[in-house]
Amino acid sequence: MYKTLHGLVLREVKYKESSKILTILTEEEGKITAEAKGVLRKGSRSAASAQALVWSELTVSEYRGRYTLTEGSVTEDFSALRSDLADYALGCYFAELAEAVSDEDSPNSALLRLTLNALFALSRKLYDSKHIKAAFELRLMCIAGFAPSLDRCAVCGREDPEQPRLSLYGGTVLCAGCVPQGAGKTVPLGPAGLSAMRHVTEAEAKRIFSFSLDGEAAPQFEEACEQYALAQLDRGFRTLDYWKSVSAFPYNG
Repeated sequence: MYKTLHGLVLREVKYKESSKILTILTEEEGKITAEAKGVLRKGSRSAASAQALVWSELTVSEYRGRYTLTEGSVTEDFSALRSDLADYALGCYFAELAEAVSDEDSPNSALLRLTLNALFALSRKLYDSKHIKAAFELRLMCIAGFAPSLDRCAVCGREDPEQPRLSLYGGTVLCAGCVPQGAGKTVPLGPAGLSAMRHVTEAEAKRIFSFSLDGEAAPQFEEACEQYALAQLDRGFRTLDYWKSVSAFPYNG
């Protein structure tokens, strides 16, 4: 049976001599795995759409839950990412995160929209890359069911916590003086960082990147979002490690 799907390739792995195995986040079927036969051969009509971080209209055949890519038409390839190694690495981290929280055969339009919007903002350099990364990580956690509770201090109930800190495993905000013994790891947010986190968790999808932070508030916010995502998912990401390595030594060629 043939189907037309709209999907973003999250991961590609070479298979045999001329094929790939693709992990694709689709609008209609959620996450799927598809074999792209012969896409490494010269003249393949599906080669362009069988690349990581490419959004395409795809024709696939399905047999007993197995998908095979037969044709693809690229809608958006985020080509600017391929000219900047650090940005491409960060885009791959976004894809790995999306893969980690997505389910087979379970459409998630919010997750797909977030990932596409983040790649678009990154490729167009609409905001600083670390700003986009932090907002993506935090909003992804909300979509995945790990939204932190940020409306008030979890201990004293203050709506404007004093020297606020984020509990990485508890998913709550606390006044610095309210952090109980044995509470687990917490990280500083500051009032501006807390305000930014509230914005990202509550804003409409198209406005989650629309905020600004100055001074030490920006790195605090960025560190808190990353550490929260890693703590909630209880794992590391090789693409994150790679992005950090190439960001430290930027490639200019």
